[in-house]
Amino acid sequence: MRKLQLLLLALLSTPPIVLGQKIDNAASFKDIKSTSYFRFHYDNDYFTSTDKDYTQGYNFELTSPKLVKNPLNYFFFKPKASEYKYGLSLEHIGFTANNIESEQIQFEDRPFASAIMLKSFLIATDTIQKTRITSSLNLGIIGPGAFGGDMQTAIHEATGNTIPKGWYNQIKNDVVINYELTYEKQLLRFHDFFTLQTTATARVGTLFTNASLGLNATFGLINSAFSSVKNKNKFQLYLYTQPLVNAIGYDATLQGGLFNRESVYTVGRADIERVTLQNNYGIVLQYRWLYLEYSRTLLTREFSYGDSQKWGGFRMGIKL
Repeated sequence: MRKLQLLLLALLSTPPIVLGQKIDNAASFKDIKSTSYFRFHYDNDYFTSTDKDYTQGYNFELTSPKLVKNPLNYFFFKPKASEYKYGLSLEHIGFTANNIESEQIQFEDRPFASAIMLKSFLIATDTIQKTRITSSLNLGIIGPGAFGGDMQTAIHEATGNTIPKGWYNQIKNDVVINYELTYEKQLLRFHDFFTLQTTATARVGTLFTNASLGLNATFGLINSAFSSVKNKNKFQLYLYTQPLVNAIGYDATLQGGLFNRESVYTVGRADIERVTLQNNYGIVLQYRWLYLEYSRTLLTREFSYGDSQKWGGFRMGIKL
């Protein structure tokens, strides 16, 4: 186990093999000052008037001290002199080609794909060194078993939008096993008005193998995410921005599963963009037990004949 931890720390310190991410709960600007909370996150490209590529995602997140008995915590980093948050989340992500109405394979476009995962995670915050390490393990499925087509069809029927017909050609069923580490270090803090952090993330597994390196900053009325959870917040209102450089190793939503190679259409290895640029930005309001967030994301093209992407999302959380 010690060797595994040393290897994963090495991955974090070597940006050439690291990744972009769709739903991120680990960043300090999403911190809730409680060891027990529930939070819901929803993404959709509808917020940016598009309907292609990363089209929808949602996440149900729960943290509780009772999850300390989760046997999967054995695989997570628990640095000494740190405060811990133990959590579970259910996550679903979906992707489509540009023309969702066509039943034909859309060559030189993104494959239809969806994945659903149960995530177990641990957030360790060192309030002295002002660092934060989040470890997580995702277990799930990519393919028709993730019911992405059924969900998008139901939503479009309910809202009177174009019915998607391209899901017949989606990435086939395969297993999702992914391990993720995120490291964050506070570089600068100016009273309760500005913070600057460096961040690095590495993922290894059957869904994504890649990493990201970048910065994040917050502006507004802020309480520190790197202080003790006993520090009670009353009111926070702040903007954040998170520019990232992503290095891509493998993406099953484009290339198909590692074990099931029967997908009718995938993007070839030579066409994958190995470096992408991404910026996540948004606004957060926290008051007593309530957490509210609206976010936007910009992402450069992920394959040679693709387009840049943009989507929006919102989060709502409550302390328990």
